Order: sequence, then C-alpha cells, then structure tokens
Amino acid sequence: MNRKPLALITACLALTALPGTADATPGRGVSAVTLFDHVVGDTDYVLKEITLAPGGSTGWHYHPGQVTGYVKQGVLSHDDATCESDGVYHPGQVIAEASGPGYVHIGRNLGTTPVVLEVLYRSPAGQPLAVDQANPGCSYE
Repeated sequence: MNRKPLALITACLALTALPGTADATPGRGVSAVTLFDHVVGDTDYVLKEITLAPGGSTGWHYHPGQVTGYVKQGVLSHDDATCESDGVYHPGQVIAEASGPGYVHIGRNLGTTPVVLEVLYRSPAGQPLAVDQANPGCSYE
C-alpha cells in the first residue's frame, strides 16, 4: 500500500454492503481487502481497499457511521435514492458519505477499468459497516 499522510487517509469511502433487508440489492463485482480494523472507545475504525469491476456496483445500501473514500483508480458513479447522480469521482478525488437510513445510495463502475477506492469507515462499535437496502425504484440496480 502506498502510504499517504494520515490526514488523507482520514479524509478517505465505501461501499461494501453487508446483509440487511430481504429485498436488498447485493453488490456485484465488488471485492475488498481490510487494511486496518481497530476499536477505539465506542468507535470502530476500518480501512479497506475496495475494487469494483467494470459493470460492478455496491448495491443499494446505507452506512450506520461515517464513510470517507479516496479514488485511487477508475471513475466511481454515485447515486442517491432519488435515482439522481450525487457525484462522479475521478482518481485523486475524495468522497464523503452521510450516515443513516436517510441516505440510501449506490456506487457503480460504468467504465471499462476497475475502480479502486481506499475507504475509511468510522462506525459505532458492533454495527455493520453497511446495511443492504432494496432498490428505491430506479431503472438500474
């Protein structure tokens, strides 16, 4: 792993989804490697390198805690539950996501090269990093 200043890693997203609702849309073409996982007080700090294959998606989900990501490679398309884009992120850019069930979203790789992200999760200890949700009615997964 290329070492970045702590401020950049702390300013890092995500996107893997864990089991949630019965009608959830699981991610596809997603792989993740945990680089760091440590609980401090009542907060779990997890740093992952996440790869989205071309055509892959995180599936619809939300995060119980704060998520910040850094795009290392590829282009991440990010949509919210209104089926509208809330950002397109290129290499070198940082994305920060809101937490809670009021911010259901999906990350997709619409390109031809893998998207590689470094994602820092700051979640309440004992909570999942992400909770799968059903498609809110968008024409895409």
